[in-house]
Amino acid sequence: MREIREETGYDAVVIHALGYIDEHKFKNQFMQRSYCYIAKAVSQQGNVELSEEEIQLGMRMRWMSIEEAIAKFQFPIDNCKDYSTRFMLLRDLTILEHASRWLSRGESMHG
Repeated sequence: MREIREETGYDAVVIHALGYIDEHKFKNQFMQRSYCYIAKAVSQQGNVELSEEEIQLGMRMRWMSIEEAIAKFQFPIDNCKDYSTRFMLLRDLTILEHASRWLSRGESMHG
């Protein structure tokens, strides 16, 4: 919840736990486990608080549909030569694709 608040400025509630994804970066001797959730923004609590490194990398917060977010990932992944960055892009795309499938099932059950 802290990450959501820092990176979006919103408080949120978890709707569904998607699971987790492991990144095994053998070249870097690094393993990271990311826990993944679907959450709903409930109230704006402040401004986006990105780290200096995130700002230098050109990160910014922008609301968009999940379909648009998925489409935005393909070009950078196809053209990414950096080992660690490619892992992060593939991780985030995988999470978005799983979230989209879960959301689509929910819409068909409620629609």
